[in-house]
Amino acid sequence: MKRLHYAWIIAAVTFVVLLITAGVRATPGVLMVPLETEFGWSRSAISAAVAINIALFGLIGPFAASVIDRWGLRRTVAAALALLSSSVALSTGMHAQWQLMLLWGVLVGTGTGVTSMVLAAIVATRWFEARRGLVLGALSAANATGQLVFLPTLARVTDQQGWRSAAFIVSFAAAVVLVIALALLRNRPEDLGLRRYGQPPVDTGHIPARAMAPFEALALAVRSRAFWILAGTFFVCGASTNGLIGTHLIAACHDYGIPQVRSAQLLAVMGIFDILGTTASGWLTDRYSSRHLLFGYYTLRGLSLLYLPFTLSTGAHGLAWFAVFYGLDWIATVPPTVRLTGEAFGRENTGVVYGWIGASHQIGASLAAFGAGTIRSVLGDYQLAFWIAGGLCVIAGLSFLTIGRTTFARSQPQAAVAV
Repeated sequence: MKRLHYAWIIAAVTFVVLLITAGVRATPGVLMVPLETEFGWSRSAISAAVAINIALFGLIGPFAASVIDRWGLRRTVAAALALLSSSVALSTGMHAQWQLMLLWGVLVGTGTGVTSMVLAAIVATRWFEARRGLVLGALSAANATGQLVFLPTLARVTDQQGWRSAAFIVSFAAAVVLVIALALLRNRPEDLGLRRYGQPPVDTGHIPARAMAPFEALALAVRSRAFWILAGTFFVCGASTNGLIGTHLIAACHDYGIPQVRSAQLLAVMGIFDILGTTASGWLTDRYSSRHLLFGYYTLRGLSLLYLPFTLSTGAHGLAWFAVFYGLDWIATVPPTVRLTGEAFGRENTGVVYGWIGASHQIGASLAAFGAGTIRSVLGDYQLAFWIAGGLCVIAGLSFLTIGRTTFARSQPQAAVAV
């Protein structure tokens, strides 16, 4: 019987890590109304802490890639999980806005930034030659789905026992995954005397290229049209998912009289269908044009957001269909975006360049989280925020029809240093 390649164990552990840490990152969506009620903090003030969290989640990505390369996958991930568990536990004693900003904004944002979309890209490219798109799709789904599947349980616990009990659950989950990561994660297949899954035998004289440093990679990337297209459209992706829907859908449903537990269940439905959609996107990316896939994903997402205010007015029944459709498209953009990044900048630089593209994703999410909260505070509803995000998604989709395949062809010389 053929022995299971250890790459699949690494992928499974990474899936669990991403699932749990994404759930940690999404918890403020459940806490927003309880914190507003208990402390009298405004929606925009709480959104500011979420915005800091989301921004750091993205901005730390490029540097996390370099830290993982230097200190190793296991130690870096374990340190991030320890920071998350302790920060969330400490938040149960907060009583001032600056503590919310520090704990849920800065510290949780830093911890989740290490275990971000960059981690999925690094694991997929470092451990897999074959099935890379499929694995990346599954890991990307975990990163998005964790923040959705946790919400119904956390919302129910918050309603019945208070928000502090929900925070302790999240902290404990991060601590459990920390133990799993320490036990099973390994840095590279070479550490176990293995090749990447699906990698054919290679010349032992071949010396792999070393990944570029974060700012060196950025200096190279900004000279490429491909980078600006991918970063710009990923900015819109973050704004329309983590920033807007992930942060504000529960609060928007509350404005229409839909109970918090019910709206959290809708986000969980999105999470379930996100696993299917993003995994399928990875399979499709291995076979079809990434540009055409991204055109379809962004355009369909934009149309659904433009119609969302009308869907909300029909109550929870209409939102069920929105949850299914939006879930399938939630973060299906990741596999084709990573594929185009690798084509433009090479395998060895995929993690660090994608880290900067991911930073753009989270800057968009951060601005949307804060902007949507401000729109709600000023205008009394989220309708304008949904329409702005929908329009930007349609523009992002159309941008992939205006460029040619050669835009993502790697024309740069090898800038990495051999080791």
